[in-house]
Amino acid sequence: MTWLFWALLSAAFAAATAILAKLGVAGVDSNYATAIRTTVVVIFTWAIALATRQPGSFHVPGSRTWLFLFLSGLATGLSWLCYFRALQMGPASRVAPIDKLSVALVIVASVLFLGEKLTWGKMVGGLLIVAGAIFVALD
Repeated sequence: MTWLFWALLSAAFAAATAILAKLGVAGVDSNYATAIRTTVVVIFTWAIALATRQPGSFHVPGSRTWLFLFLSGLATGLSWLCYFRALQMGPASRVAPIDKLSVALVIVASVLFLGEKLTWGKMVGGLLIVAGAIFVALD
């Protein structure tokens, strides 16, 4: 199984997340709904991590790794809080594409901060994602 398989599976689960979250956030405070979802994610991911643990795999090399994982966790939490609030206020078919503008932002950030090469394919694909999100949001 390649990265592409896992990325497509991630997209399928992300789509399910949007629909299930939209149904779940109805009539509930969006921050509370996010907290419930996050609790499930924490329990589920720890169960998977412990069940599939390889010897020595829980060793984190240094403080830099901890810092970036911590900051990533904060960004994830803020993203989820904003996403659930947006789902509570708007239709899932419009919220999810706007949320996926993150793909275009990752392309830009990976070039600026990770030194990845900006190819024509990435540039055109990113622009098409932005255009698609705008068209869906304005529909």
